[in-house]
Amino acid sequence: MVERKSYHHGNLRQALVEATAALIEETGPQAFTLTEAARRAGVSPAAPYRHFKGREDLIEEVARQGFLEFAGRLEAAFDQGRPRPLTAFLRMGQAYLDFARARPGYYMAMFESGLSIAGNADLAQASERAQGMLLAASAALAERLPAAQRPPARMVANHVWAMSHGVVELFSRGKPGGRSSVEPAEMLESGVIIYLRGLGMIAD
Repeated sequence: MVERKSYHHGNLRQALVEATAALIEETGPQAFTLTEAARRAGVSPAAPYRHFKGREDLIEEVARQGFLEFAGRLEAAFDQGRPRPLTAFLRMGQAYLDFARARPGYYMAMFESGLSIAGNADLAQASERAQGMLLAASAALAERLPAAQRPPARMVANHVWAMSHGVVELFSRGKPGGRSSVEPAEMLESGVIIYLRGLGMIAD
């Protein structure tokens, strides 16, 4: 009865996505099973196959939805570079940390599940939207420099992305202050400022 009700109202697919995100948060992206996701969603073990080819397909959908929400948060944080590009850029760093903290199951599906993003066009498009925001923000920061002195926007975006991910992995898991007395947000912001200053993208 529960299965038919969920399916009838079109909620089964999303219920499975949310159940999977919760399971990934609890057990990691490698440990959860499709059977357990179905149980959490209140449907039979066979029900997920109405919407997903298998376990990897379901994880990819969790990651796709995660990237879309992540990109939306980055876009809102950057706010077209207002009131100035550096302020907006640093807000994006906070948005990155906030997303990882608020949506850990989705974040782990996106970055820690070993997915082949290139093999799924919809997933790749969602990922590129998020990367595109960092590219646009990096390009906006570099506009103060003469064209010949501007570092490649993709290089800057990739380095800042890696720095953000590193702070999440090293300092945003578990209890605050467990590995460092410095807050993750402070660590990321100071690291980004030092990096950008070294490239000449912000003034001393």
